[in-house]
Amino acid sequence: MGKIVDRTLAVLLILGAGGHTAGSFNAYGNQPMVLLWALSASILVILLGALNLLRGSRPADKALAWICAAGLVAWMGCCVAFAAIAGTWLEPHAAIFLLLSAGLLAFSLRTALRPEGWPPAG
Repeated sequence: MGKIVDRTLAVLLILGAGGHTAGSFNAYGNQPMVLLWALSASILVILLGALNLLRGSRPADKALAWICAAGLVAWMGCCVAFAAIAGTWLEPHAAIFLLLSAGLLAFSLRTALRPEGWPPAG
């Protein structure tokens, strides 16, 4: 069950990045500098989602789990900063990304902090 939730969160993060990309073109299509930075965030989120999908299929890879955790913490910081700039902590886009990222962070830390030799061979 946990594996399904983990993968679902990663896929939802990637789909959210797709929505972010479409929204960025809609909102900033005539502002190339702002659009570039918005699309950079989309690329980051797609990569984080892909890395988390990979992490889910490599349960013994602690280095990958730590990389995912660090990336998710950085992205969560961006979400909090965006909500602060927007003037509300309930900004829906930031809140959704924050919740998805928090769930993936929990799975990443679970993998990263597992004892050596896990999962058992055989």
